[in-house]
Amino acid sequence: MRTETRSCPRCRPPPSLPDRDRLQGHARAFKALGDPTRLEMLDLLARAEGSLCVCDIESRFDLAQPTISHHLGVLRRTGLVTTERRGTWMHYRLAPGGIERLAGFIGSLVVAIHEPNQGRSHA
Repeated sequence: MRTETRSCPRCRPPPSLPDRDRLQGHARAFKALGDPTRLEMLDLLARAEGSLCVCDIESRFDLAQPTISHHLGVLRRTGLVTTERRGTWMHYRLAPGGIERLAGFIGSLVVAIHEPNQGRSHA
C-alpha cells in the first residue's frame, strides 16, 4: 500500500527525475576516469598536437601491449577518445563530444551550488 507523502509547506517541490540513460553514460565515463593509467593516457592525448599513434602511447607506459589496448578500448567505448586507422596502426585523439558532455555535467553541478534558486532549501 502506497501512502501519500507530504512535504514541508515551506519546501519547493522536488525537481523532475533526471534522464537515467544520460546519467548512466556519465557514470561509465567517470568510472573510466577512475583509473590512473587512463587519466595519464587522456592527459597525454590532451597535450598532443592532433592524434597519437598507439605505438607512441605504448612507448610512454611500462605496461604490456594488451593492457594498453584494454585501457584505450575502455576510453573509446565510453566516448572519451576516437580512433582512426592509418595503415596497420591505430591513431587516438580526444573525443570532443565525450569530453564536452562531462564538462557540461560538471558545469551544471557547479552552477547548482552557486545559484540560490537551485536545490531544495527552506525559504
